[in-house]
Amino acid sequence: EGKYEEALSVARDQVENGAQILDVSMDDGMLDAKTEMVKFLNMMASDPEISRLPVMIDSSKWEVLEAGLKCLQGKGIVNSISLKNGEQEFLEHARTIRDFGAAVVVMAFDEAGQAATYEDRIRVCQRAYELLTQKVNFPPEDIIFDPNILAIGTGMEEHNNYAVDFIRATRWIKENLPYAKVSGGVSNLSFSFRGNNTVREAINSVFLYHAIHAGMDMGIVNPGMLQIYDEIEPELRTLAEDVVLNRRPDATERLLAYAEKVKDKQVKRSVKEDSWRKEPVEKRLEHALIKGITDYIEQDVEEARKKYPRALHVIEQPLMAGMNRVGDLFGDGKMFLPQVVKSARVMKQAVSYLLPYIEAEKEEGDAANAGKVVLATVKGDVHDIGKNIVGVVLSCNNYEVIDLGVMVPTEKILEIAENEKADVVGLSGLITPSLEEMVQVANEMKRRGLKIPLLIGGATTSAIHTAVKIAPNYNQPVIHVRDASKVTGVLSKLFSPSEREKYINEVRTSYEKLRNDHFGRQRKKEYIPLEEARQNRFATDWKPETIAVPRFTGTKYFHDYPLEDLVPFIDWTFFFHTWKITGKYPDIFDDPVKGEEARKIYDDARHMLEKIIAGKWLRAEGVIGIYPAQAAGDSVEIFSPGSKKKRADFHFLRNQEKKEPGVPNLCLSDFIAPKETGLTDYLGFFAVTAGLGIEKHIQAFEKQHDDYQAIMLKVLSDRLAEAFAEQMHLRVRKEFWGYAPDEQMETKEILREKYRGIRPAPGYPACPEHSEKRTLFDLLQVEEKTGIRLTENYAMYPASSVSGFYFAHPEAKYFNVGRLLPDQLEDYARRKGLPVEKVKTLLNMNLVENE
Repeated sequence: EGKYEEALSVARDQVENGAQILDVSMDDGMLDAKTEMVKFLNMMASDPEISRLPVMIDSSKWEVLEAGLKCLQGKGIVNSISLKNGEQEFLEHARTIRDFGAAVVVMAFDEAGQAATYEDRIRVCQRAYELLTQKVNFPPEDIIFDPNILAIGTGMEEHNNYAVDFIRATRWIKENLPYAKVSGGVSNLSFSFRGNNTVREAINSVFLYHAIHAGMDMGIVNPGMLQIYDEIEPELRTLAEDVVLNRRPDATERLLAYAEKVKDKQVKRSVKEDSWRKEPVEKRLEHALIKGITDYIEQDVEEARKKYPRALHVIEQPLMAGMNRVGDLFGDGKMFLPQVVKSARVMKQAVSYLLPYIEAEKEEGDAANAGKVVLATVKGDVHDIGKNIVGVVLSCNNYEVIDLGVMVPTEKILEIAENEKADVVGLSGLITPSLEEMVQVANEMKRRGLKIPLLIGGATTSAIHTAVKIAPNYNQPVIHVRDASKVTGVLSKLFSPSEREKYINEVRTSYEKLRNDHFGRQRKKEYIPLEEARQNRFATDWKPETIAVPRFTGTKYFHDYPLEDLVPFIDWTFFFHTWKITGKYPDIFDDPVKGEEARKIYDDARHMLEKIIAGKWLRAEGVIGIYPAQAAGDSVEIFSPGSKKKRADFHFLRNQEKKEPGVPNLCLSDFIAPKETGLTDYLGFFAVTAGLGIEKHIQAFEKQHDDYQAIMLKVLSDRLAEAFAEQMHLRVRKEFWGYAPDEQMETKEILREKYRGIRPAPGYPACPEHSEKRTLFDLLQVEEKTGIRLTENYAMYPASSVSGFYFAHPEAKYFNVGRLLPDQLEDYARRKGLPVEKVKTLLNMNLVENE
């Protein structure tokens, strides 16, 4: 129907709801699937939120899959190929997919049809694996088998073992086909019980529990149709397992009888809220730790202290047992991050209560810890929420954590690591210049002869960057840790005498493969010279009436901006994402798995917001500027209002990938009228913060051992800063620039960026180079007027700060600059007046490697 924006909106919804891969299919009888696939994938690539996720191209038509592969940025997945038309076609398609560097879903079909039995599933998968790895040299880690999840409980005896056969086939694949992954469509399994969500959720959840333990890596499933395995009503769980595992011949009839009883009603839990207070003190401490309850902690710890010979034993035994249980639940996905942070708060209060008794007993040494970890945000970077969460998770798992804070120089990190005899160093960073700092730390660790692992984490880090840029600079294990939930698993393997060498070799092999794939993909990807890309720039007919003349030019400052005005612009979806609770606000409250915890943390946040506003905990400061501007090639010249006196030059970058006909190679300067038109256009700027004054409150919470409140305050400060940027952009559009005076949108539409214009920031895919912030800060006198400072690596302090540009052109849009050829690197260095080697460090993530 041509509703591309609506389709993009659906994709954004999937991102916000926690999708990890976006499946795109255009197989419809009324569509030209190939044309639509190309067009829509290119549109997705220009959206900064959507383009963060890998894409699965889904089609039954090979020409559509092939056309889609040509549009993908980064690594994609093809869904799917199979042997149903024989080996020749299978191998031809696999070679093409391999050449594009994509992964592939292989369906368990062959010339005889769909594999339904255990024997047929493993036979087809083994045959496909051998063909792919031996005849095509297809990377085994890029093979995803779908061994067919088929409906059970149908009343047909031959269907009863379908789930068991899938689970057995999964286990066999993981044991016999190295590095291959397993996926499947989970909802198919419970199709016979459609209309009864309670029973379907139980079947799906029980199946996933057993399939994941057998090695299943991923699945197509509605998260709203899942329950926590341990919390399924016991009778229903037993009945569902009887069906899934085919444990008795009357399993289906018994589950049907139960389904008639419940008829889609939630099974009530009969446990009284306070019954846990009647348990032994060890159980009460475990319950308090798991639930994050501090109300009785001192009372219960005192009871335990009197029961155990020494106060230290209370930490070593019941408290650590409780924290180990928390770690297990979190690792299994049965607890969420906010709950773990609350658990840490309980633990810290318990330990704080016991410390005077431990000292009085003159007991030497502390409770044996699992290892000593030095954590730091690298030099020039001020972002620490993720690092702090990792510290909490490690503390919960009995690691001694030495947190050096933010903007820590290499020398200090390694000096502390050596003096403290640390077992591991963990580095964090959010901005792209931090990646280069991490490389320097790795180099210095090698020079000093350190023999300890290096962990890498943070929003801009990745396994591929770690493998390509950091690991080669250090001769000890260098491991990328995707998020806090993975860190204890990594460390437990590194510190395990039986698992360490095997794990390190697996990581090294994996990273070597990533490096080879990376350089192979770059050789396959086609780029064009800078001048050719400029010839394919965004083209428009520049006329005086296309210029939005602002009502106000110059600079305007906003001091002590009312925080209460920002609250309506808070994007709560991303608030939950920070806490690793994925889902869209407010729908997340109805999620059967995450809803209860989401509501609790939301209520905690609203309560703290009231305190922040009433107590003036934080101060918001901001500045905007709107100046006459003209594009000069890929740069933009800025002039004083009312004169031709040049005030600044802003330098932008152009995409150099070879495009399909009609698709331009974009640069942000394309959206500003060129000098040769003789027209005066305008460019806007902004810098805002909501983090001034935060330090004393963070220190107070840390003194109280309350990590949960400290992290909550930082998260809310970040959200308020983003809300400030959003509200200021609204005022610019309607009031100060005034090109959209009649704009009427609900807040949710504003947060979805449905308005005219864009506000990219240095570091965005469209302008990935951070040093342009210095020019922006100097133009607006940001540091002098607002208190926001730039570090040497161009991070903003306070961390809860946002700065960027306002583009008003009606066709301005976000895009990804991507990789740069040497000709643009040299051109950019010339425009900025910097040595090429310096610019290489500024753009290290965007360079095409020449091997």
